[in-house]
Amino acid sequence: MPELRKDPIVGRWVIIASERSKRLFDFQSTVSPEKKASCPFCYGNEGRTPPEILSYRDAATEANSSGWTIRVVPNKFPALEAEGEMNRAGEGMFDKMNGVGAHEVIIETPNHEANLHDLREREVEDILWAYRDRILDLRKDKRFRYVLVFKNKGEAAGATLSHPHSQLIATPIIPKRVKEELSGSESYFRYKERCVYCDMVRQEILDQKRLVIESADIVAFTPFASKFPFECWLLPKKHCSNFEEIQKHEISDLARVLKETISRMSKALGNPPFNYILHTAPTQQSGIEHYHWHLEIMPTLTRVAGFEWGTGFYINPTSPEEAAEYLRNVR
Repeated sequence: MPELRKDPIVGRWVIIASERSKRLFDFQSTVSPEKKASCPFCYGNEGRTPPEILSYRDAATEANSSGWTIRVVPNKFPALEAEGEMNRAGEGMFDKMNGVGAHEVIIETPNHEANLHDLREREVEDILWAYRDRILDLRKDKRFRYVLVFKNKGEAAGATLSHPHSQLIATPIIPKRVKEELSGSESYFRYKERCVYCDMVRQEILDQKRLVIESADIVAFTPFASKFPFECWLLPKKHCSNFEEIQKHEISDLARVLKETISRMSKALGNPPFNYILHTAPTQQSGIEHYHWHLEIMPTLTRVAGFEWGTGFYINPTSPEEAAEYLRNVR
């Protein structure tokens, strides 16, 4: 069983998951196209993953067989485990609890070589529906306080398999970074009686300087205080704190903008490794007037080193205005 331990100085929780060290021996490097026959995420290898939790597949096919377009399975080496009680305890001055949670893999396509921007818009939309379906299911478990969805693309971005996939982790606590977002946006709301994210959307549309793509429901822009070169945020124009409450027309629009943003990054930067992270409200809270779900995309173009770790400052060598202009002009 993994264990959660709390840093008594800054309040950050750390997951001690010793079992995950085994994955270094199971998957020693990323799976290259010529080795796709051994990839656990490819057609015919369904037995190499834990049984599927969710799949979108041909109605004539059986679970855990080929014929799927998207599969969601438990991570073979989970950071947190679904079974058990939290058993909060103290160890002298330190706080800890069992590593109860969920860790799932969303296998995005049977196509081993595909990039997200190569997929059809409907296929990207289905990936987003899978995120929504899993969040809605996991929020029923009252032990879970937060569900994080993220994608690591490329070895430099933390991926251990090259087959297109993203991941989901449900935690029994609200992560520190999420608490900071909630607290900061609440302070802004108290002062101005407006959502800071809604204000951001309005200003970026008005200024145009950092705008990358504007559609009917979604806006993509490089944030004013970008931590990384070519970092992009995607936000809905309509205020909503919980991603799982997204409407059909919004998810279709989000799929188009996400695909186009990743495509432009790929063309502009030579198909770089990247991470994207879905920021949404805690599972047991909804209708938060000061918080706004959003998707952050961060190409892996620089490294976090000693100065960043020591200060919390980030050094970004490319201004968000320059990055946005470059991405706007990519065709």
